[in-house]
Amino acid sequence: MRGEFVRQPNRFTGRVSAESASGPGGGPDEHGRWPLEAGRYRLIWSRACPWAHRAVIVRGLLGLDQSLSLGTVDPIRDERGWRFGLDPGGRDPVLGIEYLAEAYADTDPAYEGRVTVPAIIDTVSGCVVTNDYPQITLDFSTEWAPLATRHAELLPPDVRPEMEQLMHDVFTDVNNGVYRCGFAATQEAYEEAYERLFARLDALEDRLSTRRFLFGDRITEADVRLFTTLVRFDAVYHNHFKCNRNKLSEMPNLWRYARELYNTPGFGETVDFDQIKRHYYVTHAHLNPSGVVPVGPDLSVWTV
Repeated sequence: MRGEFVRQPNRFTGRVSAESASGPGGGPDEHGRWPLEAGRYRLIWSRACPWAHRAVIVRGLLGLDQSLSLGTVDPIRDERGWRFGLDPGGRDPVLGIEYLAEAYADTDPAYEGRVTVPAIIDTVSGCVVTNDYPQITLDFSTEWAPLATRHAELLPPDVRPEMEQLMHDVFTDVNNGVYRCGFAATQEAYEEAYERLFARLDALEDRLSTRRFLFGDRITEADVRLFTTLVRFDAVYHNHFKCNRNKLSEMPNLWRYARELYNTPGFGETVDFDQIKRHYYVTHAHLNPSGVVPVGPDLSVWTV
């Protein structure tokens, strides 16, 4: 469809794995698998980005925070992309770089696409292992399992096929759907994305009428992926991306569900509404030329 937003593919798709044929300190083996080593890799995220947010939540739920360090970029991107403006001296204290783009360039000097988070960086070589956000969280539950210090069965085998289909549908219509609304270049593309977004939210509202979480009483990977979009919905997507049929808070089952997750350890403490709003309303100048950041909504409703 003309005018439809198309998300760029992920450039770096290496994987950290206990099955890697490379020894400690080595690079990827012939299958692109880097050796699993505690303390070797660094996860770079932005508190504003929903794709990176899911990686930080899963990292915490599995207790991988002692094995995988965390670097945080400034929510406001400039012409060079994500920068480490929150750190003293404007440099990541572990990698020693000012911009995430430096690690991308060191890994692939010919790369000309957007620099994205999350990204896992090898602190030995400074290279990007992966920016493949869908695979990163799956690998945390599988390939990184030997380093996990908490038990959280986020990929329960008994519902895995159904969960994979649901995550695909949620990605298409909701996670990416809000972007397809916000970045649509034609009325036709916008309305098609809008209809699919709210049709899927209606289906999820119905599903949650008889379930605590998407798959019963247990939190799964699917819940993490949906949560990072829902928590941004009223603050950003409803207005900024024109997803304005109704607010999340006006859908009783989804609102109850999102608030319960928010108040579950590992979720709410990773949310920074100030950085979320500043990123979207300041960075997307073509959608908000004034750069004015809305004061609302009232965020206390998430905890009352």
